[in-house]
Amino acid sequence: MPVIHGLQPGPPLISQSPTLFWGIVASMYIGNLMLLVLNLPMIGMWVQLLRLPYNVLFPLIILFTIIGVYCSSNNVFDVHVMIAFGGIGYFMRKLGYEPAPLVLAFVLGPMLENNLRKSLILSQGDLMTFVERPISAVCLALAVILLVGPLLPSLRRKRELVALDEGA
Repeated sequence: MPVIHGLQPGPPLISQSPTLFWGIVASMYIGNLMLLVLNLPMIGMWVQLLRLPYNVLFPLIILFTIIGVYCSSNNVFDVHVMIAFGGIGYFMRKLGYEPAPLVLAFVLGPMLENNLRKSLILSQGDLMTFVERPISAVCLALAVILLVGPLLPSLRRKRELVALDEGA
């Protein structure tokens, strides 16, 4: 949005338009103070709101999330996407999977792919660039251990079952 107004976001904004930058910071402080002043007297109301039965509170939460998604983009498709991902999250919970890693993958995945592509271009396709430095090698080794570690007990059990079957 600032680019539309001829402003470059980032460190140049501070050096080129310090009054605008500090005005934004000051407005955030004032906004936080207003929230504090408004919310402190309303703590009792928020506690009472949480005492509502689940069958009343849940539809209200769904309604407000739908309104929020629609208001952010004025697009009904985004509401359908939200409902679809809500359903996916619900079924993941029912099947015993945590939905948080999926959300992280959707948020961080494009950044990871973009930076992986840049790294491979800079290294001219050499994969050894990821293990040349000790810290990156340790991080990759830990990632492999964390991925393979949970599989080891089930592999051991299968070997024990095969050994018992052969011995019988």
